[in-house]
Amino acid sequence: MSTLTKEAVAGRAVLVRKLHVARKELKLEDADYRALLQRVVKKNSSSDCSIGQLHDVLVEMKRLGFRAKKPAGKPWVRKVYAIWGDMAPMLRTGGPREALRSYVERMTGVSAPEFLDEPSARKVIEGLKAWKIRLEKGTVSHG
Repeated sequence: MSTLTKEAVAGRAVLVRKLHVARKELKLEDADYRALLQRVVKKNSSSDCSIGQLHDVLVEMKRLGFRAKKPAGKPWVRKVYAIWGDMAPMLRTGGPREALRSYVERMTGVSAPEFLDEPSARKVIEGLKAWKIRLEKGTVSHG
């Protein structure tokens, strides 16, 4: 393989990861995956493929039904919702999303977790963690 730039190496690694995700999603056994590689690019391993060949294999996997999923967005937003979800059973109201939005707005002035930047989300996350601890200890009202 020729010398690749750091960006090309990173891009290649992303394509290889996508192939492995597609392989799992399509439930391809090792032999079936290698047969697909052989049929599409005449190689037995993704590590032997060029970036263009990896792309060709991914196109074929998409034709076979693989659908790449978008990342679920900002990780800090997922964290806010995860902590809130853990707290919800401990809250008298059951923790509706409207209550979370009100909490986020009181803490940051932002109307919903989806609009938080990372520093503001950190503030909300730490506040929720502290609230959850107090709920677990029984030292605070159950909202």
